[in-house]
Amino acid sequence: MKTAAFDYHLPEELIAQNPLPNRDQSKLMVLNRANQEIEHRHVYELTQILGPNDVLVFNETQVFPARLHGKIKDKSVEILLHRELKEGAWECLVKPGKRFKQNSIIKFSELTAIVKKINEDGSRILEFSTTGPTLNKIIDQIGETPLPPYIKHSQASPEQYQTTYAKNRGSVAAPTAGLHFTPELLAKLAKQGVEQHFVTLHVGRGTFEPVKADKIEDHKMHAEWFTLSKETVTALNAAKKANKRIIAVGTTTNRVLESCATAGHLTANSTDTELFITPGYKFQFVDALLTNFHLPKSTLLMLVSALADKELIDRAYQEAINQKYRFFSFGDAMLIL
Repeated sequence: MKTAAFDYHLPEELIAQNPLPNRDQSKLMVLNRANQEIEHRHVYELTQILGPNDVLVFNETQVFPARLHGKIKDKSVEILLHRELKEGAWECLVKPGKRFKQNSIIKFSELTAIVKKINEDGSRILEFSTTGPTLNKIIDQIGETPLPPYIKHSQASPEQYQTTYAKNRGSVAAPTAGLHFTPELLAKLAKQGVEQHFVTLHVGRGTFEPVKADKIEDHKMHAEWFTLSKETVTALNAAKKANKRIIAVGTTTNRVLESCATAGHLTANSTDTELFITPGYKFQFVDALLTNFHLPKSTLLMLVSALADKELIDRAYQEAINQKYRFFSFGDAMLIL
């Protein structure tokens, strides 16, 4: 299938630059796959849409300040910590790339790093002078939370680019579907009998890397680390056996569950996933998805087009544009049932 088939025109003013003051006030477009209908609601109305037969699964990864500014031979440089390979060694995106030669030393205010390897894709493997909790503490002190490049003038605080249930440090970007949930909304849903479970996938460049190949089949996803515990597997398998509806909150949660599923049954695992879900994919465990509105020609748009069918998604996105929905990370939400 051609990548160009997933392109669409989005007026720039619909790209949300800031979150709403109240997370659950976002619009919620509800897609019903059975009758192909589109309904316009709000996230707080999930209490009217979901019930005891529903199970929400969230990604509880925590965003950390992954952008660091340093110097190489007194010249300013920038790195984005993308993926920890082992203690003290990170795969990084860098700029300007020409300064990051083999064995170059990068100096930060309280830290140094050395370029150990230059990867074919232009990323670098950096080894830091400090490791473990001490390194994390310094990164927290000197780093910046990297907002996506399409957010150009945001007043959002780091807390607003973090889910309220974030727990496990490791993401360079937020699992944005989860940004719509408040503790109060989660409590109301729990009181109504909606089960809530958690997985972890550390969001990296694999989720947001644009598809540059002409054919989607030629695109290779970057690996992202996840963990799905035995306790969560037991609970979700029991829910599935009871014919409850499994709703993934976010494409990252979806990829974790589908990476661990065979014919409606999950197996616990902690590893990397390169799962790339495109139209024609047969979903093994996930029944429904709550997600944001995604970039043109992105792997995320391809995933939702696989679940809802591309024609319905095309129509829904045009409807969202017509109704002036807010798009991307700080934008509105879609629930595919």
